[in-house]
Amino acid sequence: MKLSSRKRAQKRSISLDMTSMIDVVFLLLIFFIVTASFTKTERDLNTVTKVGEKSSAAQTDLEPALIVLANVDGEWVYQLGSNNLASFDELQEVLDQFPNKSDGAYVRAPDSAPYGKAAAAIQACKNADFPGVSYIPLISM
Repeated sequence: MKLSSRKRAQKRSISLDMTSMIDVVFLLLIFFIVTASFTKTERDLNTVTKVGEKSSAAQTDLEPALIVLANVDGEWVYQLGSNNLASFDELQEVLDQFPNKSDGAYVRAPDSAPYGKAAAAIQACKNADFPGVSYIPLISM
């Protein structure tokens, strides 16, 4: 038994209230604008090593500073060329007198090296006014 006629069912139309949907869209828009991060991404930062440019090392025949953290007789030392430097102050003194600062400096440290020693080497390079310092991790396999 039918309680409603076909004519009544055809005359009814479904209507959606769009007001609440517009409110939700604007709330989402405000949320994404407020939480967006506008800092520089890593790919946009300047690198120390430039490709295709002539460096001053070709003009002066001097190598850039390469500080290697090495474990010598159970103690971590800074190796700069053939010199083993045990303390931060010694490293700072040598880097202050380094003749080729324009090419930047490189700090190489193995995974087992103490973090404080690697950070101190980078800070010593910054204190000695190197224009750029690159950290090169040595991954032991």
